[in-house]
Amino acid sequence: METQSTYNYKVVRQFSIMTVVWGIVGMLVGVIIAAQLVWPELNFGPWFHYGRLRPLHTNAVIFAFGGCALFATSYYVVQRTCNVRLISDKLAAFTFWGWQAVIVLAAITLPLGLTAGKEYAELEWPIDVLITIVWVAYAIVFFGTLAIRKVKHIYVANWFYGAFILAVALLHIVNSLAIPVSMWKSYSIYAGAVDAMVQWWYGHNAVGFFLTAAFLGMMYYFVPKQAGRPVYSYRLSVVHFWALIFTYMWAGPHHLHYTALPDWTQSLGMAFSLILFAPSWGGMINGIMTLSGAWHKLRTDPVLKFLVVSLSFYGMSTFEGPMMSIKTVNALSHYTDWTVGHVHSGALGWVAFISIGSLYYLIPRLFGRDGMHSSKLIEAHFWLATVGVVLYIAALWISGVMQGLMWRALNADGTLTYAFVEAVKATYPYHFVRLLGGLLFLSGMLIMAYNTFRTVAAGRPVDAKIPAVAAHAH
Repeated sequence: METQSTYNYKVVRQFSIMTVVWGIVGMLVGVIIAAQLVWPELNFGPWFHYGRLRPLHTNAVIFAFGGCALFATSYYVVQRTCNVRLISDKLAAFTFWGWQAVIVLAAITLPLGLTAGKEYAELEWPIDVLITIVWVAYAIVFFGTLAIRKVKHIYVANWFYGAFILAVALLHIVNSLAIPVSMWKSYSIYAGAVDAMVQWWYGHNAVGFFLTAAFLGMMYYFVPKQAGRPVYSYRLSVVHFWALIFTYMWAGPHHLHYTALPDWTQSLGMAFSLILFAPSWGGMINGIMTLSGAWHKLRTDPVLKFLVVSLSFYGMSTFEGPMMSIKTVNALSHYTDWTVGHVHSGALGWVAFISIGSLYYLIPRLFGRDGMHSSKLIEAHFWLATVGVVLYIAALWISGVMQGLMWRALNADGTLTYAFVEAVKATYPYHFVRLLGGLLFLSGMLIMAYNTFRTVAAGRPVDAKIPAVAAHAH
């Protein structure tokens, strides 16, 4: 048993390594389903066709890759900024093994077609129960560690992580309420438009709290650390926090424009989505301005490139999202590839980039090294990933706008100009470019895995000592 004089890095190491592993798995499934859209003959049997692999992909990249990155960084940041070891090593270990169990169960049940049919909440009720138990343990470890902190101040990154943990608990429990009818089948307690409303309240806040608030916690710790500069404006970070978490909760209905949802609810969702633009850009500016006086480091530091470019994508995605929530824009964009492009500019450009940058900062420190095995490989990873994302989203923007225009084109007599299959055919070359972008991004992750392997092999697991003086913990 380690003494209380060192931080618990073991659980951080475990989650960090699994982030890289699940990143490759999740993105590989993404590349496979992108290929299935280009070559339909790749849809094999009942278990490996698009309809079953697509939820496997979204769950793997969000909850396996993203989730492991969040567990790793939140456990690291809360210890370092509070000057104490995690409140319970055993509970922390349980969250690791419990979360891996959730991921493995998802990888088995989704291809088998065992699904609740709710986007980002497909997992059936026994797995939902396990998620809840793991999440409660996570909350106890995180908030318990905050409670015993040696530093009076709670650093802003912890506010974002804390909000994420509480909001995801609420979202998961409310949206997953269901009546089990057998071991692997249940029915939601909600019906019709109410079910849709609850689902997109959940779905958009999975984006808002899991994929945004939580990763902003990462941004507020690792960007200043890697840049060697304090956060540009601490006051702005607090405004960013409260404005973001209040507003995000209300934006869900913009997923349901022109549906059976009451019109006023759609308009309310749109209004809050537009307001959301302000705190989002406040946060982006705060992150980028943290580089004031350190811009020259971007030339030589590929880790900083990942962190800063992630902020640019955060800014772009949080401009695009509110725009797409405007009803007139949504009339063109909805159900098209544009939506998929928007999701991936956020998921790849923001979430994956900030995670990758943070891991490149963490891994050497967890294994007693001065830096990663190869800085040149980080540079190669950066350019592969950047070109990959740009190809991906540009292809889907063009494809999506084209789809929207073709679907609503009318002849003089009011009949549709194009058959649906003509719109499908027109998207074909863009889907190929999307596949190419995904392949580039995946190849970058494989380079990262090799770099990580070499770094870990050359190092040894270390746990940093907790400093005696708690004046300036972070």
